[in-house]
Order: sequence, then C-alpha cells, then structure tokens
Amino acid sequence: MTEATAEIEHHTLLLRGDDLEAAFDWSTAIAELTRQYGQGASEAMFPPRTMARGDGIWLRTLSGIAPSGDFMGAKLIAANTKRGRASYLIALFDQDSMELVTLIDGNAVTGYRTASTTALGIDKISKPGAISVGVLGSGFEARNHIRALNSIRELKSVTVFSPNPKSRKAFAEALADLDVLIEGRASARDVVEAGPDVLLCAARSRDEQPLFDGNWLQAGMTVASIGSTLPEQREIDSVTIARANIIVADMPEEVIEDTGDMIAARAANVDFDHKVVSLASVVDGSITARKSDQDITLYKSVGGALQDIAVAAVCLRRARELGLGVDLGETIKPVLK
Repeated sequence: MTEATAEIEHHTLLLRGDDLEAAFDWSTAIAELTRQYGQGASEAMFPPRTMARGDGIWLRTLSGIAPSGDFMGAKLIAANTKRGRASYLIALFDQDSMELVTLIDGNAVTGYRTASTTALGIDKISKPGAISVGVLGSGFEARNHIRALNSIRELKSVTVFSPNPKSRKAFAEALADLDVLIEGRASARDVVEAGPDVLLCAARSRDEQPLFDGNWLQAGMTVASIGSTLPEQREIDSVTIARANIIVADMPEEVIEDTGDMIAARAANVDFDHKVVSLASVVDGSITARKSDQDITLYKSVGGALQDIAVAAVCLRRARELGLGVDLGETIKPVLK
C-alpha cells in the first residue's frame, strides 16, 4: 500500500557553479555563519562526519540541522584517489515542510564556506584593526581566503609563498582588484619570519610534511590551518601546536582525533587538549580567545555541516531572488506519517 504524500510548496532547484558564483557574497555568508554559530547548536544537531572507504575510493558525509530553524541537509563527497576525481553534492530540506528545496554543486560551496568560516575565526582571534597576512599557498583556497578576509578586515599587505614563481605572480594578478599590496616571497621562512599578523596555511605539502617551522613564529601572530583534515595529512608542526596559547577548532573532537597535525603532536607528547575550544564558544562570546597581544592563536579547521548548510542557504535565497538555477519541475514528495 502506497503511503500518502504531502502537498508540494516548492519544486527542487538545481544550483550549479555559475549560479553560485552569481548568488554568492562574502559579507552575507560571514554574517550568516556568525548568526548560526551564535545560536547554540547542540552536538546532536551536527554529528561527526562519516567516511566509507573502499579500494582507492571514499565517500564522506556531513549532515546537520541549522539551529535557526530554516534548513537541514547534508553534503556528500565522493572521491576516487586513483583517478584524481571527486564529486560534491549538497541537499537542503525545509525544516517545516520537509521538502527537498535544492540540490547544489557542493564543490563551489565548499570553497566559499571554508574561506568564510576561516575569515570569521581569524576575525575573532587575531589582533584588532588592519592586519598583514602571510599566505603559504597560491591556489583556489588561498585566493578565496584573501577575498573573504578583505570583506571584513582592512588588509595592510599580503605576502605569499608558492614554490613556483609563476604561481605567486598569478596569485597577485588574480587579486589585483582588491587594491592591496601583494608580494611574492622565495620561501615559506621568508613569509613567516616577516611577522605577519595572520599566517594562512592553504597548501598541502606533497610529502605531507609541515609547511613551516613553528620556531619561526613571532609573539602575537594568528595561524590558520585549513589543509589537514584527515589522519594522513599534515600542514603545521608540533612546535606550532605547543606554542599556541589557544586552539580554536570548528569541530573540536574531529580536529583533535582525526587530523594528522594533532595526531603527530600527541605522539610527540605535546599537551594540547586543555587549549582546544570550539569556534561556536568564541563567536557567542562565552570564551575570549585572545588574552594578550603577545598570544599566539591558532585556528584549525576540518569543515562542518553547519558551514555548508549556512552558506548553501545564503546562495539559495539569493538565487531565488535573481531567478537563477534550474527548476527541476518536481521534487521528492514528503510522505505523511
């Protein structure tokens, strides 16, 4: 016997990369992330991600329920490491009607939400005022992060290291519209020892070794690490983790247990558990991350469903206003229970 289905209020809207580019705005996304992180989400709303693994393939799932009460959903990441291919999909459901309101190109959202959340984290844990930024990496993520930071902070200057001089030049040219001084450096050490207010790590080393020596850090710096999200990945060293006065994590348990940087630090007998706090606790004001201008603060990210849902929702709302996307003319009909 077929179960009764509910009346449909919205068809499913398909949003592709071009639609998201037209609908996305950095300031709006960061404001929405601030709102969502400040709502006091429970752990049950955002369970740990799951990883199904096969021979050279994996499927990662991040799911969650927005504490604001509008959407819930999941992001699926399917990867074939043998072929160097991956697909990202985000599905959002209306919390009231349970309708599947949109299917979204999750790759584009991932880039936007990672940079937006990092910018929010840096804003909360770095010294106030205009900031200088050092960047290790010159690709898609690095460029997005500078754009995100520029939307909420005045950037005094940006220095960048990438092994290929052409990549450093391309990085500066891609961000020329920001009217910020951007200069390439010949080594990671040159970038770090120049003492930028913020050091952004946005490049995984090919041999999974840390990108810099934590002894090079100067007092008062803020470090953001976004590239080590799995046990086999490395980006920052154990010295950096030991020197940090506080470690702000978007997903504390996953950062501590599932990232190669923290696993290596624990193996080196670095005591860091007491220093790890949630991004949510910093955003809602229950914890003050920076106690002194001399503190070294670290933001460590693995990504989470709250970020995907918040940024996807921003894009969906704007896409509807602009008439973007493909109306699929139908949806998965909710069943009456």
